[in-house]
Amino acid sequence: MPEYTVTSEIYGEYDYKTGMKPSREGNVISEFPFLLPKGNDKAQFDEDSDLDIERPQRNVIKIDIDLGGILELIKLNAKYNSKLIKSQFKVMPLDFTSTDWNVSLLDEIKRTDVIIAADVIYDDDVTAAFISTIQKILNTNPPKTIYIVLEKRYVFTIEHMDSVAPCYETFLALLDKVKIHSNWIVEQLPTDFPKYFTYDRVKDLVLWKITSKEISC
Repeated sequence: MPEYTVTSEIYGEYDYKTGMKPSREGNVISEFPFLLPKGNDKAQFDEDSDLDIERPQRNVIKIDIDLGGILELIKLNAKYNSKLIKSQFKVMPLDFTSTDWNVSLLDEIKRTDVIIAADVIYDDDVTAAFISTIQKILNTNPPKTIYIVLEKRYVFTIEHMDSVAPCYETFLALLDKVKIHSNWIVEQLPTDFPKYFTYDRVKDLVLWKITSKEISC
């Protein structure tokens, strides 16, 4: 499988120790070696000499809480990278603590088959609300798969006199409670899968997969 390098412009506060000069004021260049997907043994490039790889067409919905300009920042990021986005891309608000979802969000969830949640376990109240949210999502036909990836956050507590990851323990306890009354398939996946980008994979990285089944009316 051939190896190539992708360059991208990122904000200057991140130091990736590149020797290349910024192409825009305040930006630096980062380089990410990666392997082409299987079956693609030839690289194709667009008119700007950017690597062009065909991907399966999918609709992508990016959701986050509508707070502090987060959604506008996501939209701006998508705008600046629009030529790299090969799917239909939409940004929508979702607050884990809210049970009143609008019709548009419900319709999108019904059409969704794969959900990826990253770094959402950091507060007990938010974790409880997140578990309620995935219950609602997974109890919606058709069947869906949720991937939850997080890094355990350790703190030293007087109660335990040790470094523990209390929010992660809360997540596990709540997940155990709700899965008893569900038909979900819950798996903790290994994190030794191949890396397609250059990054540091910490030992406390955790990956869970939850799959629902068809719910009879």
